[in-house]
Amino acid sequence: MIAKSLKWSRHNLFGKPFDVLLSLTVIPGVLWLLWQIASWALTVAQWDIIPQSLRVLMIGIFPADQVWRTWVAVMIIAVLLGAALGCVFAFRMRHAGGLLAVVAASLVLTGTGNPANVALVAATVALFALGWAASSRLPAVRRVLVPASFVGLIAIFAVMAPPGAGLWGGLLLSILLTLVTSIVTLPLGILLAFGRRSRFSSVRWISTAYIEVMRSVPLIMVVYWIWILMPVLTPQLNLADVVRGMIGFTLFYSAYVAEYVRSGLQAVPRGQTEAARSLGMSEFDINRSIVLPQALRVVVPPLVGNVLDIFNTAPLVFIIGLTDFLRAGQMILANPQYGDRTYEVYSFLFLTYFLVGSLITFVARKLEKHLARGTR
Repeated sequence: MIAKSLKWSRHNLFGKPFDVLLSLTVIPGVLWLLWQIASWALTVAQWDIIPQSLRVLMIGIFPADQVWRTWVAVMIIAVLLGAALGCVFAFRMRHAGGLLAVVAASLVLTGTGNPANVALVAATVALFALGWAASSRLPAVRRVLVPASFVGLIAIFAVMAPPGAGLWGGLLLSILLTLVTSIVTLPLGILLAFGRRSRFSSVRWISTAYIEVMRSVPLIMVVYWIWILMPVLTPQLNLADVVRGMIGFTLFYSAYVAEYVRSGLQAVPRGQTEAARSLGMSEFDINRSIVLPQALRVVVPPLVGNVLDIFNTAPLVFIIGLTDFLRAGQMILANPQYGDRTYEVYSFLFLTYFLVGSLITFVARKLEKHLARGTR
């Protein structure tokens, strides 16, 4: 191991005179910066604000006596995410030990010592592992994952709706917004991509106009206008602010998904579709069985990047009065008692965003490798 490390360092860090100069300049600076951050985090920072404000950071202003609803929603999300992960990674027993380590680390870092909360966290992780194992070992579970995702989202809305959708907030709101937008935009984007390639000029023009308009305006404007116009256009529906925000995100990002899928459709060799037509297959069967699977395989990286973009732009819902993860941190700092804890709160927010984004990126890379093996 040491010999390999020395060989790697000699080849990548000290291979040329310029590399030596750059390494001797950058590495000490990075080490000094890491030392300062670690010294502040371990000796100066007052992290007690995180466990004290954890409920607000996680679920916003959701009523304390209805917290059980958020736990049910989190468990449903855990099952869905575990099942999605099982499509890429095969579940092994060593993964169970890793999940236990994650549970222990999260409980220690957040200071959660309540036995009820510990049991709920353990149950959530167990459901995540169950969904992971079932999806990785049972092909039938993978086949019903997409409809199950829609059913799961409906169940989440049904459980959390009674106290009022306007009370949703915190990290849970950011995750729900990301899940709903990511799941709903995929079929909409596929329809728009095929519509832009349609032989019917009216369908093609409408799809093209929609995509170009959405890609030409900022997301914050779309969300704001949907929030304003929905009560005017459909006063009988009386949609909650969070639903209108999700509609705005969905309408905006479906245009980007459509362009990603269209680029994948163009990558499919025309000879395959011509061969399928010569065999008497209908256009629907050709697109469903031949063109679309190959197109989606090509556009996995941008689609996963789109999920990451949705999560990172979720704080824009503050413009319609919603309390997302970032806004929850700002609410905590607005309390004069915690006015001097700015660095601690924003460090926790930064670390959480970084971990979620890194996890999405890591899964995306593994998914790319998994799909690449299927093409060889």
